[in-house]
Order: sequence, then structure tokens, then C-alpha cells
Amino acid sequence: MEKKKIKVAVCQINCIDDDREGNFCRIEDALKQLNNVDLACFPECSLLGWLNPNAHNLASRIPGSDTKRLSKLAKKYNIMLSIGLAEKDEGNLYDSVILMDASGKILLKHRKINILAHLMNPSYNPGDRVSVIESSLGRIGLLICADTFRKDLLNDIKEKKPEILIVPYGWAEKREKWPKYGKRLESLVKNIAKKVNAYVIATDLVGEITNGLWKGYVYGGQSVIVDRKGRVLAIGKDREPEIIIKELIIEEV
Repeated sequence: MEKKKIKVAVCQINCIDDDREGNFCRIEDALKQLNNVDLACFPECSLLGWLNPNAHNLASRIPGSDTKRLSKLAKKYNIMLSIGLAEKDEGNLYDSVILMDASGKILLKHRKINILAHLMNPSYNPGDRVSVIESSLGRIGLLICADTFRKDLLNDIKEKKPEILIVPYGWAEKREKWPKYGKRLESLVKNIAKKVNAYVIATDLVGEITNGLWKGYVYGGQSVIVDRKGRVLAIGKDREPEIIIKELIIEEV
């Protein structure tokens, strides 16, 4: 059975609502710190912040101005990257994630399906499918945060047999719930990996929600990398920016 070793980076960055330019700086700063890494993973809604109602006016299309800039970064640092973005398409707002190769080409896009509409008014529009793509690093699937709460979506992605499942998170709670709340994320990701039979790369935000119904809630970091048997390979710092680099051994499922 052929085995392939790849190096992945979980880029647990601080995200400031509405601060597109500052968040781009933080993304590039993370990329500058990576050497000989194949894949960099960033959190949910990394440019504008999760549950940010201002995203209705600030988000761009995919492909569009934001992905054009990300494409330049992928080429500049010669790295495949995955990142969560707010997407505006024909008047509709989506919570999306893209996978982009080192040439800057978008390989795959997923729109969050389980949008938790009661948390933001007006809310995101839901996506309608899950997908997996064959890439130079193996078979990669994408979900976003609350998608992983639904057994039907995990079953759907499992049938497509990903070797790696990338999940950007905006795992947030009230200040007093941290750091304990991070254990819930760890437990969730471990169960996802065993259910889907794939490596799971779960990247959470750091910072505070400053707009909308969840104003004042805090992202806790504690990003997680788990192997297909549910064994934790790495956990990020509590409420602090961090880059975690881990080597994965990919073999045919």
C-alpha cells in the first residue's frame, strides 16, 4: 500500500470583524512562517468574522476580489491553502470555504449547509451539497463548523471516502465558558474522524465577536488535528494565535 507524507499547518489566527485588510495581514504573516509545508488551513470566515451582519455589504464573490488576493498568496508562498470566507452571490450571503492549490487555482468550494439561522439576522443562505476532490495531496473533503453536528452530512462525506477532511470553525462561547469549552470541540472532532474514517483538520478562530446577536462572545482557539482512529495529534493554544505544523501519513483507504 502506497503511503504519502504531507505537512499541514493549522493557522489559528486572530480575526477582527470588518477588518479585511488587517485580517489579510494576519493571514500572510502566518504564511511567512511556513517552510516546506504542503497545506495551510485557516478558520471560518477569516476575513470578516463569523456571524457578522456587515458581511452582507462587505463580502465578495467567489471567485472574486478576495480570492484573487488569496491566489497571489498561494503562488507567492507555493502552498495549497484552505480558508473560510463570507461569499456574496447574486444578493445572497453564504458561509463558504475554499481549497486552493499552490498555483492559485480554486479546486473546491463548499457552502455551509447547517447555517444555524437563528444566530444572525439576516442570516446566511445554506449550501446544498458536500464534495470531495482528488488533489496532489490526496482525496480532500470540506465541511464547515456546524455541518459536523449533522449525522446525515457526515454520512454523505463518508461515502465519498476522503483521506483528509478540512473543517474551519468559529467555535465561540461566553468568556466564562473557556477554556473548558474547548474540550467539547476536541471530543466532537475525535468522533468526526472515527465516523468519517479520515484525518480531520479543525481550525478555530481567536478573538471576539463584536457585531450582531453574539456580540461579546469569544473564539477559543484550541484547534485540533486528529487521525482517522480519533487519536489527537495536536491541539492549539487556548485563546491565543498559533501555528501548528504536523506531518500526516496518507495511505489508500
